[in-house]
Amino acid sequence: MASNENQTHATFLRRAIALALENVQAGKGGPFGAVIVREDKVVAEAANSVFTTNDPTAHAEVNAIRAACRNLGVFELRGCVIYTSSEPCPMCLAACYWAHLDRIYFAANAEDAARAGFDDAFLYREMALPTAERSLPAEELLREEAQASFAAWDASPFKQPY
Repeated sequence: MASNENQTHATFLRRAIALALENVQAGKGGPFGAVIVREDKVVAEAANSVFTTNDPTAHAEVNAIRAACRNLGVFELRGCVIYTSSEPCPMCLAACYWAHLDRIYFAANAEDAARAGFDDAFLYREMALPTAERSLPAEELLREEAQASFAAWDASPFKQPY
């Protein structure tokens, strides 16, 4: 990787880190920031807003993905890269996959986040378990009735690939 390319990555990562620090200092939420870039231009940036929005899904990465999609008028982010102040949690990692981001760059790792009280190891273990063995009870009901929505999607003229 070329030195200029490393400098570019460092610049965007430093912005994500600055967003995280500003967020904590302003008392707005956790120490997480994210920047989404396309063709070396920032298309969205965000910080964690769980506390201010009372939304447990308002992590920096999810907020940035939502803003980037809004700003670009798309529901996927192919051709974009996310820079995040910390390794994404399982929810944010899944959101990055669903958004079809090209790459993730992160600063602090999961162990650093765990030392600060944000330990995702439990979630990774839970997700690897069969549904019946997870600590959060989940029960399948009305499966046959639910097939109608999938059939409608399959036949829909509005269907788009994800």
